Amino acid sequence: MSRVTRWWWVRHAPVVGVDGIIYGADDVACDVSDAAGFRLLAGTLPGDAVWVTSHLSRTIKTARAIAEAGLQFPEPMVERDLAEQNFGDWQGKTWDQMREIDPLAHDAFWQDPTRARPPGGESFADQIRRTATVIERITAAHEGGDIVAVAHGGTIRAAVVHALGLAPEQGMAITVGTLSVSVLEHVKDRLLRGRGGAWRVVGINRRAG
Repeated sequence: MSRVTRWWWVRHAPVVGVDGIIYGADDVACDVSDAAGFRLLAGTLPGDAVWVTSHLSRTIKTARAIAEAGLQFPEPMVERDLAEQNFGDWQGKTWDQMREIDPLAHDAFWQDPTRARPPGGESFADQIRRTATVIERITAAHEGGDIVAVAHGGTIRAAVVHALGLAPEQGMAITVGTLSVSVLEHVKDRLLRGRGGAWRVVGINRRAG
């Protein structure tokens, strides 16, 4: 008998006021005025699921907007390790400013942008590891159920990388639009008992509806 745990990943609403700026794990504002988009999400996502967000306000406000659009669900858990990649000292700056301030660190980063860490920050590979830890913990705790995670583009890419066993470089090729839905399923089957289960991708970067 198979038990399927289904993750519904939703990227937060569009951010505002940060054009050209590396905001990463900064707590920036988002635009939740897309009433039609939130109604579609409310009609697509399961209300009887475990809900989780990062600690950043753009995910919390997005979850609240889905609820206000007509979907009732339990108070979301807050998981700091589902936050966007932390770019450390570079957050709040443009890529051009980074190059001007520290050309050596800038050039070193672009030699391996998925594994290199910005000064005071983390790499995408680091983000994959912390995201995977949360996924495995919540999947084990809510086996056979639905989990809705309102998170960030980088976090959702990290989730796909973890599910498919991809290299970090491959994860950067995945597009995740705002208010899109990506569905991943963890299948636990007696035939897979020795491996703890298997992941499968149902859809990535889908518009609700």
